[in-house]
Amino acid sequence: MSVRHLAFASLLLIAGLIGATAADLPPVPPVADQANLGVGIQRAMTLMATSTPEHRNKVKVLFYGQSITEQTWSKLVADDLKKRFPNADLEIANKAIGGFASQRLVKVAEHDCYPWYPDLVIFHVYGANNTYEEIIKNIRTRTTAEVLMQKDHVGAKLPPVVKNWDEAKELEKQDKGMWWDYMMNYVFLPDIAKKHGCGVADVRTPWVKYLADNKLDTRALLKDDIHLNDDGCKVMAGIVSQYLVYRPELPKDGWKDLVRDVPAKANGRTLTVAAEGNRFDVVVGTLDQPLSATVTIDGKKPSEFPECYAITRVSPHAWSPLFIMRIDHSKPLVVEDWSLTLTSVAADSKSWKFAVKGSVTGDDGEGDSSQPFTSTSGRVVIAPDSWFPGGAKIDNGFKITWKVVPLFADKIELKAGEAGKENLVTLAQGLPNEKHTIVLTAERDFSAAITSIRAYKPPVK
Repeated sequence: MSVRHLAFASLLLIAGLIGATAADLPPVPPVADQANLGVGIQRAMTLMATSTPEHRNKVKVLFYGQSITEQTWSKLVADDLKKRFPNADLEIANKAIGGFASQRLVKVAEHDCYPWYPDLVIFHVYGANNTYEEIIKNIRTRTTAEVLMQKDHVGAKLPPVVKNWDEAKELEKQDKGMWWDYMMNYVFLPDIAKKHGCGVADVRTPWVKYLADNKLDTRALLKDDIHLNDDGCKVMAGIVSQYLVYRPELPKDGWKDLVRDVPAKANGRTLTVAAEGNRFDVVVGTLDQPLSATVTIDGKKPSEFPECYAITRVSPHAWSPLFIMRIDHSKPLVVEDWSLTLTSVAADSKSWKFAVKGSVTGDDGEGDSSQPFTSTSGRVVIAPDSWFPGGAKIDNGFKITWKVVPLFADKIELKAGEAGKENLVTLAQGLPNEKHTIVLTAERDFSAAITSIRAYKPPVK
């Protein structure tokens, strides 16, 4: 089946999922960008397309960005993937935060994106190109996820056509906003994608063509100057889904070594594997009864690696009276729950004092929002620019909570899994991206309990 036929088949499925489009608006036709459909995301698409009822590949998909990505088009795309690839074991999440341009999102991504370790990230965000690239670089450095970067759709104001660099420089003089729009979509994003091996969904070109072909005003697909209405969500889904296709004819050089199953053969109660990467999973085989095993990596317990802990996004949500975009640490973490309580708030609500407490660490110091804060234990570090007031009144006693969670297991319990689904147990995640030696010691002979160790090696070091 040709790429064009694949794209059109995807469109038919989208139409079925969303019901008939508005009576006066037809479905999105195949996009002109046929050569780039599926480029940069073929590991994830191969896992989906080659899944069978007997072997359902696990695939984690993350939608990430800000308010545009929060809209219902992302659910239409997710539903389309589930319908087209019914045998894949899909886990799909949307962690977008409205109003968080790349300058803010780059902070929260530390808690949202990399610890979740997706296979595919569908990404759109406005903001500065340098922090946009920082997010992409971190994804490619700290996970094996592929990234489909989206160009911007068109807002209420149709952007001018820029044919060359001289016209771009002239546009900069006339309209800085439109010049930046041009630079992001036609200079920075393509450069970032090429540099980091990502796919690009050219949303803009088919969006503009759709408006022109159907004689629509730019606002016909919008509910305000930029956000999508229901028809706009259908058009967006119809475009993005076309890029999510399986193309086995594309080169595999960019992804075949990202994740490898290293054969594992136990010697009685001991299994030893050497492999390169920053994450390792056990692929569980045949089990008559549960089997426990202890884990060491390079002669240490996984819990002894300080990189194998993650701090969750804080609660309450980003647009609560007060949010902390990023929490760091200067000393090794332990698994525990944390709280930060405001002890006083300035009359103008522009600064506040607070105390932090961990469920294991205990009371861990007090700070002032206007100053860098490092807790007594070093397990909480907050920069002044990581605070985000949501606009509502901030009251004394307001509490913010988060957790430190393990990305490791010092001891694993292997059990029979669900028929057809991959049965995976993570040993450690977040390790230095290098060669490691994994040793499992079981309570009895392993026999066929483990078929392989899955090694994840991010493409960028």
